[in-house]
Amino acid sequence: MQRINYQHLFYFWNVACEESITRASEKLHLAQPTISGQLAAFESAIGEKLFHREGRKLVLTETGRLVFHYADEIFSLGRELTNTLKGRPSGRAMRLTVGVADALPKLIAYRLIEPALRLPEPAQILCFEDKAERLLAEISLQGIDLVLSDIPLTPVSGAKALSHLLGECAVTVFAAPALAAVYRPDFPHSLCGAPFLLPTGNTALRRSLDQWFDAEGISPRVLAEIEDSALLKTFGSGGVGLFVASSVIKAEIVRQYDVEAVGRIDAVQERFYAITRRSKLKHPAMTAILENARENLFSPGDC
Repeated sequence: MQRINYQHLFYFWNVACEESITRASEKLHLAQPTISGQLAAFESAIGEKLFHREGRKLVLTETGRLVFHYADEIFSLGRELTNTLKGRPSGRAMRLTVGVADALPKLIAYRLIEPALRLPEPAQILCFEDKAERLLAEISLQGIDLVLSDIPLTPVSGAKALSHLLGECAVTVFAAPALAAVYRPDFPHSLCGAPFLLPTGNTALRRSLDQWFDAEGISPRVLAEIEDSALLKTFGSGGVGLFVASSVIKAEIVRQYDVEAVGRIDAVQERFYAITRRSKLKHPAMTAILENARENLFSPGDC
């Protein structure tokens, strides 16, 4: 491959940010054919497609996402250089790119990441959500520094990454107050035939719950299977059915969704993992995340 043309990279970066050649052309005050031609030349130089089309939107390919991460860093440094040369403080912060698996509860993701924002030295967190499998592929391409997930590293993710068990915790069954009053007595036997909102079958929590239901001889009435954990809790707060979440965020769930605890299931343990790039292990923000999770978040009293 020939030396990168940074003008082409700049046009690509703007198209990726805008998800449209038309909007990028308007932003840069250039004709659409100019942008299209420069983008085609850049793809030809790289030897791979950088976008594919989904409806009217341009979506980055796997190679496109990798190039975009580097381009974003390059042009961020460029803006910093401009400010420095003009005599303004750059305020440059450490950057940590974090991928959050979509099965990971948002409240737990926040509590895991939050310590990195309280460091004496400023830290800038770039946070993305996606399927765990896709995020682990990204970390092998060096596009992401840290992945927070409910599943550990898989063999296909390569040897450039490490898997860290942050902690594990029992789960609690929650419901709107009226439902909680009905199903709290004689828990867990009361759950037989109870209306449930469950995570989808591709999650580790759902597999553990199904095993527990079978072992206890409980047959819940499954009203819905919802992949997004926040959406599942929102449905539960409306009184549609019972739902399960990690006991470590019990207080936040009760407060935020106006629900009550029905009972705790100690036999079902949720595990939480951090998958890191070996080259980033000494990153202060990453160290703060790992140490806080192990020392404070998943303490025996909470879990």
